[in-house]
Amino acid sequence: MTGEAAARAAEWRCAGLRWDRTGPALAWQHPLRGRRASPLSPGRPLAFTTGARRSCVGVRRGDRHTPCPSAAEVSVTAASAQCADCARLDRSYSVAADTRTDDTRPYDVYLAWFGPGLTKVGITAAEREGVRLLEQAALSFTLLGRGPLMAARRAEAVLGAALGVPDRIPYAAKRGARLAPPPPRERAAELETLYGRARELPGWPESLEALPCAPVHHDEIFGLGRIRSLDGVVALAPGSTVAGTVEAVAGPDVHLRTPDGRMPLLDARRLAGWALSAAAPGSAMTAEVRPLPAPTTEPERLF
Repeated sequence: MTGEAAARAAEWRCAGLRWDRTGPALAWQHPLRGRRASPLSPGRPLAFTTGARRSCVGVRRGDRHTPCPSAAEVSVTAASAQCADCARLDRSYSVAADTRTDDTRPYDVYLAWFGPGLTKVGITAAEREGVRLLEQAALSFTLLGRGPLMAARRAEAVLGAALGVPDRIPYAAKRGARLAPPPPRERAAELETLYGRARELPGWPESLEALPCAPVHHDEIFGLGRIRSLDGVVALAPGSTVAGTVEAVAGPDVHLRTPDGRMPLLDARRLAGWALSAAAPGSAMTAEVRPLPAPTTEPERLF
């Protein structure tokens, strides 16, 4: 590693947004000082300026972080803040990429609701207690069953094939549905109907324990009632300042209110990898706010 790369690697850098059952927080990592987090509670002022470049965040597995050996530069527009080599290493032993099949933890199969007609099926480690659904910005969800990893995967495949339930919902569709979602009881009814159809299907693995339909709603923890509009998405670039107040957070999306009354969206997946310096209170927003992109089949990677 060159002296310049070593200096860049020694900076505090944003590692994206992390969720737990108490709420969201911006994660930070430093090769010598470890990790820290900054909670993103509603009403919190947020003002920072990006550094000169966006760098690879390396690979994190559980509590272990391996820095990128070359502190490689990453495109400012990429959803993932990993270089090609680190991304390849990350996928080489990953449940999401189906390259880790020896995980002995129990897994939950779930149905996640993002909007009318926007329901997906997925799996998550049971020990995470639904945090994966917060990361994905699911407005509501219910569990279906619990069991070994491969049994959960088979159940996921059965649902996808028999009911036409996808395993991915595009981000643009999720964002639009947040503006005026139907009340929780209507979402629960849609989930209950699909749950009933799913449980009647043949081919469920015997090792998968059935769980009762018990819809969970994320209105309060996301702050859905504070989202009044979607006035574009923040486009980060070197030396750009983002300033505003946190109104709501859903998945990786931070909904801000700027001093001029706009409500742009800050995608924290694209915040990962930047060295950020605090901007003065009342700083002007110099980062460009662009129209929201059209729906895509963009992967659900967070960092």
